[in-house]
Amino acid sequence: MRCWHAFSPFFGKPEKQVFWREKYGLDVYVEDVGEAFAAMLRQGPAHGFGKVLNPCVDCKIHLLRRAAMYMKSVGARALATGEVIGQRPMSQRRDVMRVIMREAGVTDILVRPLCAQLLESTLPEREGIIDRSRLAAIAGRGRGGQISLAARLGVTEFPTPGGGCRLTERENARRYWPILTRLAAPAAADFALANLGRQFWGQEGDECYWLCVGRNQADNERLALAARPDDALLNLWDMPGPMALARGGEHWPEGVMRRAAALTAACSPKALAAAPRTRAYVEIRCGEYQAKVIAEKPERVAFFENPPPFDMVRAERKVRFSQEYL
Repeated sequence: MRCWHAFSPFFGKPEKQVFWREKYGLDVYVEDVGEAFAAMLRQGPAHGFGKVLNPCVDCKIHLLRRAAMYMKSVGARALATGEVIGQRPMSQRRDVMRVIMREAGVTDILVRPLCAQLLESTLPEREGIIDRSRLAAIAGRGRGGQISLAARLGVTEFPTPGGGCRLTERENARRYWPILTRLAAPAAADFALANLGRQFWGQEGDECYWLCVGRNQADNERLALAARPDDALLNLWDMPGPMALARGGEHWPEGVMRRAAALTAACSPKALAAAPRTRAYVEIRCGEYQAKVIAEKPERVAFFENPPPFDMVRAERKVRFSQEYL
């Protein structure tokens, strides 16, 4: 048996690969599908969004297509998933599950072991590759059947009922929406950056300015790793505080960068405590260029705003993407 695990900025646990092998003896192939999902969001999912920014039906179709490609590459004859009829209101209704199978091209090779007794038999079952009598008949929103089965099989760690997809959470939708609407061609790395720290956006004419400010040391380290050659990193010069990443900061006007420095300093309690007796010095680094140091009073400048509230995101989404899931 082979296992396939997909990850993107929105879902997945690739770091668990070693754990799954050591704990359960599973051979898990991990694949990054982030760019494909970024493209889907840019275009707008064919089957629409759920209540937040979740393209669940298109997500399932895409994942099953990719999983089927992996299945064929290793010579497997059946594909199994953990879906349950009625568990998810958008993608796990019986009629939608049929649509997903058909559009993914896996109609007769996909087995859903947890609810197989409630579905038509598949080719692997009819050929005896899989013993249908051993498959389950779980349905509905409850997790009792799955939890009981996990206990019998000795599975002690499994995902939370929420599933862990960031696209289903309103706060994350607020972070992702400016990426979709203000960047010309957002990539997976942009959505990954939106997961980090505090997010701020400014606009001057047609130009947008995106600033990410770390909340702790872990954020600071991740921001440093996420920096591109034309990004600017902002650090307090003479006191502890957050790091900030200015996406494309190499091209920012000096006035905008000064406001970014003031905001970065304002996110440091020590810098705020020192003001107005002293200014906070902020070092700006972009690639090999490190000489520019700006002295600014720490303040939360009006130019940079937090991501929009979710109600605004949802209203704009309905205008931008006409296909709403019904």
